[in-house]
Amino acid sequence: MSFLAPLALLGAAILGPVIVAMYMLKLRREDRQVSSTFLWQRMVRDVEANAPWQRLRPNLLLLLQLLLLLLLVLALARPFFRTPGISGRNLILILDRSASMGATDGSPDRLSAARDLAVRLVDQLPDQGRATIIAAGGQMEVPASSTTDRRELHRAIQEIALRNGGGSDLSPALTLASALAAREDESEVAILSDGNVTLPPDLEVPARVRYFPVGRSGENVAISALALQPGPGGQTLFAQAINYGEQPATRRLDLYLDGELFNAYNLTLNPQQEQSIVTDIPASVQIVEARLNEGDGLVTDDRAWAVSTLGDETTVRVVGPGNRFLETALELLPGVKVLLAEPQATAFEQTAAQVPVTILDGVIPPVLPPGNLLFIAPPRSTDFFSVTGEIEFPSVHPAPGDEPLLRNVSLSEVSVLKAVRVVPGVWARVVIDSEPGPLLVAGESQGRRLAVLSFDLHQSDLPLQVAFPLLLSNLVSFLSPGSGAEASQLAPGQPLALQVDPAITEVRLTRPDGTQLSTQGGLLQSASLHIQDGQMVYADTDEMGVYTVEEFREGALQARHRYAVNLFAPGESQIAPQPDLAVPQTSGLQTTVARQREGRQEVWRWLAALALVVLLAEWLVYHKSGLAYLRERWRKARARL
Repeated sequence: MSFLAPLALLGAAILGPVIVAMYMLKLRREDRQVSSTFLWQRMVRDVEANAPWQRLRPNLLLLLQLLLLLLLVLALARPFFRTPGISGRNLILILDRSASMGATDGSPDRLSAARDLAVRLVDQLPDQGRATIIAAGGQMEVPASSTTDRRELHRAIQEIALRNGGGSDLSPALTLASALAAREDESEVAILSDGNVTLPPDLEVPARVRYFPVGRSGENVAISALALQPGPGGQTLFAQAINYGEQPATRRLDLYLDGELFNAYNLTLNPQQEQSIVTDIPASVQIVEARLNEGDGLVTDDRAWAVSTLGDETTVRVVGPGNRFLETALELLPGVKVLLAEPQATAFEQTAAQVPVTILDGVIPPVLPPGNLLFIAPPRSTDFFSVTGEIEFPSVHPAPGDEPLLRNVSLSEVSVLKAVRVVPGVWARVVIDSEPGPLLVAGESQGRRLAVLSFDLHQSDLPLQVAFPLLLSNLVSFLSPGSGAEASQLAPGQPLALQVDPAITEVRLTRPDGTQLSTQGGLLQSASLHIQDGQMVYADTDEMGVYTVEEFREGALQARHRYAVNLFAPGESQIAPQPDLAVPQTSGLQTTVARQREGRQEVWRWLAALALVVLLAEWLVYHKSGLAYLRERWRKARARL
C-alpha cells in the first residue's frame, strides 16, 4: 500500500499525543465539602484519573477518539493499492466481441471474462475520470461515449454481446480511439481481446495503449467446410474438419439428413491436421447438418449446414469477343448456364431476375445491362470507377484476413503482365492489390453488386492456375446471391440478397430459430428485410443455421430458397490467445503493447465512511448517561398513559 499525500500522516504524530495528554492532565475543579463520599465513588475515580501525569486507565472514549483520528489522517493521506489496470483519466476501452471470444476457457466464456475485466478497469478510474466503450468485431458500436457515470459504463459493458459475423478487424475501433485520444490529455487505450485480430497497418495511436489478453487454451477442432453438389444419381456431400490446436484430438462427426441421423465418423486429428469425408446422399435431401461431438474450446464452429441446390440454375451472360478460358471455367461451375453476347451488343431485354450476372470482358456497352456486373480489363471509365492508365508487371498482394472472395484461393504463383489502372469509388473494397493500384475490387453500389478485375486474362497466367476456377466460382457466388451451391453458403453477418421478379408481391423469411419475417403485413415485419430495385436484402444473419426465403404472388407460393450460414473462418477458429499485440504509438518508444499496467485503487472513501461510523459511536458513548435518562423518562411517560 502507498500514499498519494503521505505528509498527512504527520497529523497523527502531532494530534495523537495532544489527545492523550488531555486525558492525562487534571481538570481544575472547586473544592466543596460534603457529608460523605460514599455516594461519590465514581466521581472520585474520575478525579483520580484526571490527576496530572497519572497512569492512563482504560477509557473507551479515548480509544474511540484515537481511532477516529487515525482513520481521518489515513483518509487524508489517500492510501492506494497498485493493481493491474489503468492510470489515465480518459479511458478508451475496446472490447473484442468476435466469434473467437465465445471460447469456453473464460467464466463462462472469454467475452464474459473480458466484460468483468472491463468493469474492474472502469472502477479503477481516478476521480472524475471518464471512459468511452467501443464494441469491436462485426460492425463497430459505441454503447457509451466519454462519460463519468460508472453506472452507465457498467450497463454498456454488460450489454455487449457476442457477434459471430464480421470478423475481428480492430481497424475501425482503433481509428476512432485515436481520434478520441487526440482530443484529450491523459488518454489511455485498453484492448480487451484474445489477440486474434487484424490491426490497421498505417495507424499510430496518440496515447498509451495497453493490451489485456483474455483466454488460456488454443485447443479447438472445427468444421472447416461442408458442401453439397449435384452428383451422379443424387448428390455428393463434402465435409472437412481441422484440428487448430497443439495436441492430438479425437472427435466424432455426425451427419444429419433433413433432421435424421445418417452416419457417424470417428476422426483422429494431429495438430494442424485436416480430414475430409466425401459421401453420396439421396437427391431428395434438402438440408444436411454436421455436428462435432465431445465439445472443445469453441462450440460455434462445431456445427455446420449445407442446403441442396439440385435443380437451381443461374444464368451468367458474357459480353465480349470470346474467351475460351472464361467460358470453359463458367461451364464447369455447377448450376451455371452461360449466355454469350456479341461485344457490340447494346440492348439487353432480359431482366435482372432472369439474368442476374453479366460479365463484360474487355468491353463496356453504351448502356450497362441490368443486374450485377463483373468488369474484366475495362477499356474506359464508368459511373462506378475511373480508368486512368496502364500498369506493367504489377505484384499480386491478396487482401489480409478472411476475404470471402479469396476462400481456398492461392495467388502465390500468379503473375500479371499488364493491367489497367482502376480508381474505384467508395463502394469498393480491395480484394487483390498491387503497389501501383488494385487488381480486383468488389462491393455494392446503386443496388448492384459489382466487381472489377483490372487485367485481361490473356495478359496473365491466372487461367492456368488452380486458383482461377475457385476465384471465378467465388465471384459468381458473390454476384448471384441466392443462386447455386456457393451462393447458398453465407458467412455470419453477410447480407442475404436475392433478385426478385417485379411480379412478386411478398417475400417471407424464416430464421433458424423459427421466427418469420415478411415484407408485408400479417407476419412479424422487420426493417432489416426489404426489397429495393428488384432485390431482396436481409442483413441480420449473425445467427448460424438455415434461412428459408419464400416468394409469393398474390398469396400463391412461387419459389423457395434456402441459405446456410456457417462459421468457416480460420481466423476465428484459431483461438490460441496471443500474449502481445504490436500497435504503433506516436511516442515511438512503445510499439509492443504490454499485457498489464499498474493502476491505482484508492480506499480513502472507505476510511472516511468508517471514520463517520466511529464518530457516531463516540457520540453515543459520550452521551450514554443522558440517553439513559431520556429512556427512563420515556418509560415513565408511557407507564402513566
